[in-house]
Amino acid sequence: MRSARLRILSVATVQKRDVRGFTLIELLVVLVILGLLAAIVVPKFTGKTEKAKVQSTKTQIQMLGTALDLYNADVGSYPSSLEELISSSAQNWDGPYLKKNMIPKDPWGGDYSYDVVDNGRSYRISSQGSESSGPINSWD
Repeated sequence: MRSARLRILSVATVQKRDVRGFTLIELLVVLVILGLLAAIVVPKFTGKTEKAKVQSTKTQIQMLGTALDLYNADVGSYPSSLEELISSSAQNWDGPYLKKNMIPKDPWGGDYSYDVVDNGRSYRISSQGSESSGPINSWD
């Protein structure tokens, strides 16, 4: 009977040791490893956001250029402002030339700059971009 009691106590002691959690040292080692991994991975993604905004701006400038060319094909000249791509009283106007009936903002929230050049035969569209990207132009 005494040996059965000792077995029960020894099993209970082993079970208590198995239930314990991580030590402070083990947690610190895991945190250091995670910190090292973050230090390696994070810098690779920081420049990607700015590059994506620049590429998005170039794509939007091309889309606006296509709409301007369609306007020119219908009306015979380029509009005096981008707003005329949405609404105009020009003869032969067949718009709106932008799908959502609105002129998009650039990815930084600014307006696109638009000018008609070469006596109305061409145009220039640009975005101010950001300090790191600089201006983004249709003629680049």
